[in-house]
Amino acid sequence: MSGFKSLFKQTFIYGLATVLPRMLSFLLVPLYTSPEVLSSPAEYGKVSVIFSYFVLFNVILAYGMETAFFRFFNKEDDKDAVVGTATISLIISSIVFFVLALLFQNQIANYINIDVKYINLVIWILLLDALVIIPFAWLRANQKPMRYAIVKILNVVINIGLNLFLLLSLQDLAQNGGVFEGIYKPNFEVSYIFIANLVSSAFTLVLMFSFYAKLKYKFDISLWKQMMKYAVPVLIAGIAFSINETFDRILLKELLPADVADNEIGMYSACYKLALFMTLFATAYRLGIEPYFFSHAKTKNPQKNYASILEFFVAFGSIILLAVVVFADVLKPIIIRSEAYWEAMWIVPIILIANFCLGIYHNLSVWYKITDRTKFGAYISVVGAIVTLIINFVFIESYSYKASAIATLVAYAIMMLLSYYFGRKYYPIPYNIKKIGLYMLTSIFLSVLSFYYYPSNYFIGITMLIVFLVLVIVLEKNQLKQVLKR
Repeated sequence: MSGFKSLFKQTFIYGLATVLPRMLSFLLVPLYTSPEVLSSPAEYGKVSVIFSYFVLFNVILAYGMETAFFRFFNKEDDKDAVVGTATISLIISSIVFFVLALLFQNQIANYINIDVKYINLVIWILLLDALVIIPFAWLRANQKPMRYAIVKILNVVINIGLNLFLLLSLQDLAQNGGVFEGIYKPNFEVSYIFIANLVSSAFTLVLMFSFYAKLKYKFDISLWKQMMKYAVPVLIAGIAFSINETFDRILLKELLPADVADNEIGMYSACYKLALFMTLFATAYRLGIEPYFFSHAKTKNPQKNYASILEFFVAFGSIILLAVVVFADVLKPIIIRSEAYWEAMWIVPIILIANFCLGIYHNLSVWYKITDRTKFGAYISVVGAIVTLIINFVFIESYSYKASAIATLVAYAIMMLLSYYFGRKYYPIPYNIKKIGLYMLTSIFLSVLSFYYYPSNYFIGITMLIVFLVLVIVLEKNQLKQVLKR
C-alpha cells in the first residue's frame, strides 16, 4: 500500500509540474493578443512561428538521450557512467550547435525569413534548455519530485512575471521618466517575449547547477554507442510528433504570400489555444494513468481495466469537447482579446476533435508499451507526420490555416485508428467500441451542429450539453457508483 501511495504522490507532483506550466502559459494568450501589447495578429504570428521552431529544435537537441538515460540508468550497475556519458554527450552536442548557429545566424535568419535579433535570442535559449535535460531526468530517476516541480514552476512564474513587467509595466515606467526611460524601446515587444524566456531559462540552469558541480565526469564510449542506438528511434518519433504538433505554422509561413502569412498564422495560433482545455485534460489523464498501466501489466486480466480507463476518458473528453464548443463565444473575448483574431474561430471544433483523437491514441498506446513494441509508436507517428505534410503542402495555398486544422485532425485520427488496429493484433483489449463510438460520434455531431449551424444560440447549445450529460450519467451510473464507493 505504501508503494502505491508513493506512486500516486509522485504522479500527482510530476503531473502538476507538467500541466501547471501549460496552464500558466495559457494565461499569456490574452496578454499577447491585446492590441496594446502586440499591435496585430501578424506580430503574434512571428512569435508563433519562432515557438514552432523551438519545439522542433528542442527535440533535435535532446536526440532521445533523455529516454535513453532512463532506460540505462535503471539497467546498468554503474549509474555514474550513465549519468556522466549522457551529460557529456549533451554538453558537447549543445556547444557544437551553439557555435555553428551563432556563426551562421545571419544565413539562418535569411533562409527562414525571421529577424536575426530573434534568432540570436533563440540560439541562447535552446542552449540553456538543452543543458538542463539530464539534470531534470536525474531528479526524476532519483525520485526527487518536489525539487523537480518547484524548479519547473519557478521557471514559468519568472517567465510570466517578466512578460508582464517588460510588456506592460516597463512601458508605463518609461513614460513616467527616470531610469527606465532609456531601457524601454518601442516596437521591441517580440524581443521582450524571448528575453523573458532567456532569463527564465538561465535562472533554471543556475538552480540546477549543483548537479554539474557534483557530477563525476565519466564517459564510456561503448555505453554511449548503446545509448545512441536506443535514442535514435526516439528522436525519429519526436521529430514526427513535433511535425504533427507545430510544423503547420512553419509551412504556413513558407507557402502563403509574404504579405499575409504572419497575419494568418497569428489568427490560427491564437484560436488554436482554445483547444488547450482538451490538451490539459488529456495530459493530466495520461500522466495519472500511465503508471497504472505498467504497475498492473502482470495482474490477472489487466485488459478489462484498460478498457474501462479508455471508456472513462472518452466520456469525459466528449463532455469537454461539447462544453468548450457551446461556450466558445464566451471564452473567445476572455482569452483572445482582439477581434482581429476571431476570423480563425472556424478551426476551434476541428482542433478540439483532433486533440481528442490524440488523447485516445495515447490511451490506446498501452499495447505497444506493455509488449515492448515501442517501434510501432515511431512508425505511427511518422505516418501521422507524412499525412500532416501532404495535406498542408497540397491545400495550404488554397485554404490557408483551414487546411492546417484539417490536416491535424486527419493525422491524429489516422494515428488513433492505426494504434487500435495493431493493438487488436498484438495485445487484444476488450474495448466497448459501441459505447465509445456512441460518445464520440454524438459529441462530435452535437458540437458541429452547435458551432456551425447554431452559433451563439445558448438555449440550443446548453440543451444539447445537458442531454449529453444525462446520456453519460445514465450509461455510466454503475461505474460511477463503484468509483464513489472506492
